[in-house]
Amino acid sequence: MPRLAPALLGCLLGLLIASAPAARAEDAALFSADGYRLSQYRSPTPPSADHATTLDTPALRVFLKRQPGARLVDVYRRQWLNGQFIEDAPHRNLPGSLWLANTGNGQLDAGWQAYFSDNLRRLTDGDPSRPLVFYCRSDCWLSWNAIKRAHALGYTRLYWYRDGIDAWEQAGLPLQDAQPQPYP
Repeated sequence: MPRLAPALLGCLLGLLIASAPAARAEDAALFSADGYRLSQYRSPTPPSADHATTLDTPALRVFLKRQPGARLVDVYRRQWLNGQFIEDAPHRNLPGSLWLANTGNGQLDAGWQAYFSDNLRRLTDGDPSRPLVFYCRSDCWLSWNAIKRAHALGYTRLYWYRDGIDAWEQAGLPLQDAQPQPYP
């Protein structure tokens, strides 16, 4: 294996060190001051989310059998225009799910925050210890954000189906046609 000349090695090391602050600044711009992902939602996600247990497809199937009171929450986005959801493409999700579209966005105004919290309260009958499983698609930060938001609201039994609809479908499991929960 050829050896790098010390001058070339020093130059490469200098480039790496010089580019590190720019990479950190770019990564920091992806997140809000309170830690929510703000953009590039469809990109690789971390292996886990704080305050949640990460589930793969086999684990989710077992979990749902053992926890019949668990609630599934799909947070995939749907275009919102002139005060209504616009169906730009059909959406299918896991059977029994509540679709709270757009609640995984990095920033929610007061109306969307109320939509999220009010629907979670109804879904759990006001019990913050009822298990909630959040998902969207694979490599999607929306459910990661929603878990962070649910934790901030006091929900304590949170689960992340990280690979979401894509993994469920790839396993040959049924999906249902879905419409977002109406926005008030």
